[in-house]
Amino acid sequence: MFIQTEDTPNPATLKFLPGREVMATGVADFTSEEAAERSPLAQILFGVGGVKGVFLGSDFITVTKIDERSWQTLKPMVLGAIMDHYTSGHPVMGTAEDVAREDEEFNDGISPEIVSQIKELIDTRVRPAVAQDGGDIIYKGFKEGTVYLHMRGSCAGCPSSTATLKMGIENMLRHYVPEVLQVEAIN
Repeated sequence: MFIQTEDTPNPATLKFLPGREVMATGVADFTSEEAAERSPLAQILFGVGGVKGVFLGSDFITVTKIDERSWQTLKPMVLGAIMDHYTSGHPVMGTAEDVAREDEEFNDGISPEIVSQIKELIDTRVRPAVAQDGGDIIYKGFKEGTVYLHMRGSCAGCPSSTATLKMGIENMLRHYVPEVLQVEAIN
């Protein structure tokens, strides 16, 4: 098995490409060892000292490290953990119910057509681009002209995420959907 790695715009994250499917449907984001109980793969990665976040995409794994560790020492251990997981034959997620579900959305008095248009733009133009960098952006709601998005994977905590939100996503949404005035990230 050959696992490729890619840098991301977030210096605390690295994208690992195992050359096979990671998640058949959806994505999974684990920000603590306790949350990783649903995923044997995430559990083994949190077992590597210095890992503070694991994001599972369709064909990639994004790992976020603590500031005190360097990728030079951590990367070989993460590669070994991923290799061990795939050679063990264990599933990535425990059961079908363990696949990440999105929280409820809020759309105060907004027409379903506007919400649908915003979601389509995010799904077709934004999410594929940020997935290339090892992250994901999820629509959470629209209220009083503000679109609320949840940033995950390498996007969470990334120094360039504010610029991505304001200069990229906000400008695009304002162009196509006049009702959008601004975009904000929520946790």
